[in-house]
Amino acid sequence: QVQLEESGGGLVQAGGSLRVSCAASGRTFRTDAVGWCRQAPGKEREFVAGINWSGGRSSYADSVKGRFTISRDNAKNTVYLQMNSLKPEDTAVYYCAADRAAEPTTYTFKYDYWGQGTQVTVSS
Repeated sequence: QVQLEESGGGLVQAGGSLRVSCAASGRTFRTDAVGWCRQAPGKEREFVAGINWSGGRSSYADSVKGRFTISRDNAKNTVYLQMNSLKPEDTAVYYCAADRAAEPTTYTFKYDYWGQGTQVTVSS
């Protein structure tokens, strides 16, 4: 079983940047796809970005395409989400999740393991 821990959230002004990280422990997740999802108050959890096991393929929600970049360092067992040009509507708790399949899914219910989340707040 893998444990995931997010870090790097915080408060940032609109237009600013933030990088959140997801570190895995318990077992390596270098063969897993990893996704970032978010949940804003009163809304359902939604897919943000996903990356395949090698880092060679990634996918993004339309709302973040061109602004967010997902990457991974398998040697460090860590996945990152670089968020640029942040908007107030990006405010949410951001979760990383691992999927034992090699390729990422946009369906949040298919992820096998979840972290506790990190709060990202974008002020206008």
